[in-house]
Amino acid sequence: MATRTTSTASAAAANGRNLAAELAYLTRVLKAPSLAAAVERLAERARAESWTHEEFLAACLQREVAARDSHGGEARIRAARFPARKALEDFDYDHQRSLKREAIAHLSTLDFVTARENVVFLGPPGTGKTHLSIGLGIRACQAGHRVAFATAAEWVARLADAHTVGRLQDELVKLARIPVLIVDEVGYIPFEPEAANLFFQLVSSRYERASLIVTSNKPFGRWGRGIRRRRGRRRHDRPPRPPRRSDLTEGRQLPAEEPRPGPGSTSPIRARAVANDNIRGSRFNRRQGVRIRPSLTPRSARL
Repeated sequence: MATRTTSTASAAAANGRNLAAELAYLTRVLKAPSLAAAVERLAERARAESWTHEEFLAACLQREVAARDSHGGEARIRAARFPARKALEDFDYDHQRSLKREAIAHLSTLDFVTARENVVFLGPPGTGKTHLSIGLGIRACQAGHRVAFATAAEWVARLADAHTVGRLQDELVKLARIPVLIVDEVGYIPFEPEAANLFFQLVSSRYERASLIVTSNKPFGRWGRGIRRRRGRRRHDRPPRPPRRSDLTEGRQLPAEEPRPGPGSTSPIRARAVANDNIRGSRFNRRQGVRIRPSLTPRSARL
């Protein structure tokens, strides 16, 4: 009797070793290392709680799917090339009390990614715009979306290199396949006209196709002022300048000077300057990018 019991225990142990080797082989072929590490623990729990075969199989598959999602999220986070790892949960709302938690909570659901809409964070430096953009990007990576992060200057440089080798459209198509593109620091460095054109093509190529997350220290109305103009070129929308003495041909005279307004009157140009002075809160001069040009008189227009 004792001999039969011993032989039965030996056969069970040998069968267990064979089964363990078979499971190790199958998980290796299926490339499921997480399942290989957890299957023994799940089997003990299944025996203790009297799981059915279907429940045990579902538990094994759920463990492997969770592990793959976690590993895939980490790989997507590394591929996004974030400058730092910052989570939405670590954002200091006490420092930025004007920011609504409900708005960030709504963005964290990633509905804008599904709807292929854009997110723009505006505010002065040091207010956490980059933190929020990275947090949303990490949340998107964990949800299975590919993300790419770079500053506006870096994106423009990348497109400029592609344009130099004649692959601009291919690069735009490649970037359009990324569901979330983060453009940081728009407006910190003024764009040349060519760079502004490349940035416009990047935004236009993703319209209603994929999402953009943009951070900027300038309001929308001042984005165009960051474009540098070429020297020597004149904007066509400006009125012609008044004639100078060097422009006049010999034998012609300069137009008579208009009388200056008296103490009780105000010229239209000065009134406009005062109005703008109140808006800008500083002195109204040419250094601020605004030039006051008097209109031509009827006599000077005939010259």
